[in-house]
This record gives sequence, structure tokens and C-alpha cells, in this order.
Amino acid sequence: MTDIEVTAADYRIGVHDDPATIDAGAWNALLAAQAAPTPFMRHEYLQALHASGSAVRAAGWAPMFLTLESGGRLRAAAPAYLKAHSYGEYVFDWAWADAYRRHGLRYYPKLLGAVPFTPVPGSRLLAEDAAWRERLVDALRRFAQETGLSSAHVLFVDEVEAAAFERAGWMVRHGVQFHWQADDRAPVADFEGFLAGLQRDKRKKILQERRRVAEQGVGFTVHAGAAIDEPLWDFFHHCYTRTYRAHQGTPYLTRDFFARMAATMAPHWVLFVARQGGRAGEPLGCSLIAVDAAQRTAYGRYWGATRFVPCLHFEACYYQPLAWCLERGYRRFEGGAQGEHKMARGLLPVRTTSAHWLRDERFAAAVADYLAAEGSGIAQYVDELYERNPFRPRPDGA
Repeated sequence: MTDIEVTAADYRIGVHDDPATIDAGAWNALLAAQAAPTPFMRHEYLQALHASGSAVRAAGWAPMFLTLESGGRLRAAAPAYLKAHSYGEYVFDWAWADAYRRHGLRYYPKLLGAVPFTPVPGSRLLAEDAAWRERLVDALRRFAQETGLSSAHVLFVDEVEAAAFERAGWMVRHGVQFHWQADDRAPVADFEGFLAGLQRDKRKKILQERRRVAEQGVGFTVHAGAAIDEPLWDFFHHCYTRTYRAHQGTPYLTRDFFARMAATMAPHWVLFVARQGGRAGEPLGCSLIAVDAAQRTAYGRYWGATRFVPCLHFEACYYQPLAWCLERGYRRFEGGAQGEHKMARGLLPVRTTSAHWLRDERFAAAVADYLAAEGSGIAQYVDELYERNPFRPRPDGA
């Protein structure tokens, strides 16, 4: 760990190149107190990314975690990385980097506050209170400025954090994801109830897709927590890597990362395994979701198959997890980044937010203009999507 000199006499800013140097209990305690905690911000998850070689300097992710300490206590903290590229972020700034290059300036390295490879909205600034959150925002800017970086970016922040960044003069950028969220005005207890609330054409399409999978003799088994044994993790990782290679990509996460998840965060994972010939058959594909039982939220994460089966992706990634969530009273299922096709399957548009600071005032002004126009377009896009709401109108008109 190294320290940045600060003018404030009552706290110290630490910069950590290995999350293991930060007290895990103190980190997780701060996380639990935030407005929108997720399993992906737990110390175990971030440490596994580092220790497994998934998010390390050699891969273009050099950890620079920031901590604020006072009176011997951790008061605020954030995961941050020096990035040599923009892969694995899901908030696209390649055009900004290209503009810097064309003007003879360096965009990389940049400072990124994020959970690597994880486009899940939630708290990114762990702070005791609003005052410590503001100090942490300032510390991120100061670190980028004093080390000569082009910019600082914090991705998929919660609403409280977005407001703190705006007050500090950062620019905010919006995107769109698709989530299913429970509606207390029309509660449903199972997948049949979920289908009953959809428009007729959407319900018919889903039933057809599910029927196509069943007619090919495919059934599913569900494995939660410690029931995901090592052979199942091996099969999952085989499918996961096949998916990337089928799209000429390189898998971000190593097998060791998932071994660490099994060892330290097993209760946060559920695996849906597709099997040829029914529940006792040979596995041919799977999807892995993360779950937070306390928040009653599930997150679609990864999937893959050993061969192509029509409609298997929809069954494994949406219908099986949604049915599982409904049976257990979960409140939200997040479908991951992008994917307007998810809306026809009952996931509705949700706005996401990221915060950005650029050191060069000329580029900052140009980007601010761009984001203002982009933001208006996003708002109009979401309005248009809601006009195509897949759910039937409620009798009360709501």
C-alpha cells in the first residue's frame, strides 16, 4: 500500500495494489450499510478476481483500491483500477479514447472505479455517511489528477452516489438494462402467474419457446450453493469458455476464480443444468446466476452449451431463473447488459448511471455536450420502450 499526501489532518487516503491488504470484515461491514449492496462488491469477490489472475495488471487491470481511514477505522473505500484499455467495462468510451489519440493525447491509463466484467448496478462508494462519501469522491479525482491520468470513471453507481458525483462536478452518463421486478399491485407466485400477466402474443411466444426445448428431450436440474460440486463447476466453466470462443472472444474469468467462489461465496450461486433425456440425462448446457437472499435479488451472469439447441438460451437464462425467483419470493431478476429482446420476455427497461471526470477541460466540455444529447436520447428510448410494455394493462388502468 502507498499513501497520498492529503491536506486534511483527520484522515489518511490509502492506495492498495492488492485488495488482500484491506480488512475484509471492515470492507463488508461498510458495504452492508450502503443503499444498494450487491454480492459483487463483497471483499471475497474482488479478492478472487485478483488472486485468480482474472483482473490483474497483466490483463490491463492494475488494482488501485482507495481507502479512507481515521481513528484507526476504515471510513470509506472503493474498488479502483488503472486501465490500459476499455474491455470488460460495458460502458463504452472507445470513441473518447480515439478522439484523444487523434489529438496526440494519451487516454490510457485511466482510473476506473468498477467491479471488473460485471455490469451490475449498485453501490460503488463504501462510506460511513454522506460526508465520507464526498471525501471519497474527492479522493478519486485527486488521485487521477495528481498522478497525471487523463480521466476517472465510476461505473453503474447507485442514485445516492450519482447525486454525490454531480455535486462534485463530475459528468453522469446513462444507459439502459432490462430487469424483472415484482409488482406489489399485481403479485404473482409462480411462472404461470407471470405468464398470465403478459400480453397474449408475448405469452404465446414464450410457451412456444419452452415447448421447443421440451420437445427436444431437454430437462433441467437446479443446484444451489454447496450443491454445485466440483464436476458441475468444471462443466460450467467448459460451457462458459465455449461461449466466448464461439464469438472469437477470450474468457475473462479463470477456472480458479470460480473455485474461489465455491470456497468463499457458495450461497450466492445457483446453477441451472440442461440435460438431454430429462433430469437424469447427460448435461449439454447451463446458466449460472448470482443471488442475494437478503435483498431477494438474482443476477443473470453466464451461460453456455456444448451444442446448439433452439431456444435453449432463453430457457436456461430467463425462464428457469425467473421461475426459481418467483417460487422463492424474490423481488428482482436482473438480466445483465444490453438486450432489448429481454423485454418480450418480461424484463422491463431500467436506467443505469455512471460518473466521469476528465482532466482536460476542452475534452470535458465536448464530452459534456455529447452526454447531454445522449441522455436525452436515452430518456426518449426508455419512453418508447414502455409504449411496447409486454404486460397486459391492469383493470385499474395503472
